[in-house]
Amino acid sequence: MPSTPTAADLHTLSALLREAGRTEILPRFRTTAGTAKADGSLVTDADLGVQRRLTEALAEHWPEVALLGEEMDAQHQQRLLDAGGPLWCLDPLDGTSNFTCGFPGFCISLALLRDGRSELALVLDPLRDECFTAARGQGAHLDGTPLVPYAPGPALGDCVAVVDFKRIPPERVAPLFRKGGFRSQRNLGAVALEWCWLAAGRFQLYLHGGQKLWDHAAGRLIAQEAGCACALYRPDADTPTDGLALGKHLALAAADEALLSRWRAFVGLPMQG
Repeated sequence: MPSTPTAADLHTLSALLREAGRTEILPRFRTTAGTAKADGSLVTDADLGVQRRLTEALAEHWPEVALLGEEMDAQHQQRLLDAGGPLWCLDPLDGTSNFTCGFPGFCISLALLRDGRSELALVLDPLRDECFTAARGQGAHLDGTPLVPYAPGPALGDCVAVVDFKRIPPERVAPLFRKGGFRSQRNLGAVALEWCWLAAGRFQLYLHGGQKLWDHAAGRLIAQEAGCACALYRPDADTPTDGLALGKHLALAAADEALLSRWRAFVGLPMQG
C-alpha cells in the first residue's frame, strides 16, 4: 500500500466517510444538543465521534499521513501545517448549527493537502447519501457521475446566488440587492456542501465572507475540478490567495469565468478595511 493515498483510493475513502456518517451522525440527528466553543461556534458528540473514528481509520490505512481536524486547538493545527508533508484536513461535521436545529444541511468534509494545495477531496452528505469527490486534474464526481456546473444565462440576473450574509460587513449587505445582481438568493449554512452544490449546478454564484481552511479545502477543489471559477481572498484584500492558512478567507465563485468576472465587479473588493 502506498504511503500516501491517490485517486484510486477515493472509493475506499468514500466508504470510510459513509460508515462514519451512519454510525456517528445519523443516530444523533434531532437528539443531540450542541456546546458552545470559545469562538461561539457549536460542537456536538457527532463532531467529536466522526473526528475520532476517521482519525483512527485513516491512520490505519495511511499511518504516515497526519490529520488536521477542526476540533483541535489552533496551536496544534498550526504545527501540523508548518511540518510540511501530506496532511489530511477534516471537518467532521460542517453545518453543526443546522444539525443541532434539525435542518437537513450538514456534511463531512475531507481533503488531502500536499505540496501546498488540495490533491484529493471528499464531501459526504449523510442524509441524502451523496458523496462528492475530486482528484486534482481528474475531474469531480457525485457517486461516480461527472459533475458539470450550470449557468441558465450570461447575466448575473439569470442566476441563483448563495450568499452568507452573517460574515459580510453590515454596510456591504444592502448594496448586494441593487439592480443587476442575482435573480434569487439562498444560504445552506454548510460551506463544503455549498461548494459541491455549485459544482453540481444547483446554483451559479457564491459569496462567503469568512471561510477557514477546513471549510474550503475539499469543497473548493471539487468545484474547481467540475469547471467552476473560484477565488479566495483575505477579507481586506482584492488579490487572490491560495488560502492554505488557518485564517479566514472570503470566497467568490461562479459557474464559469465570465460570470465570476461580472460577479466580482458587482460585489466589489476588498470587503473590509
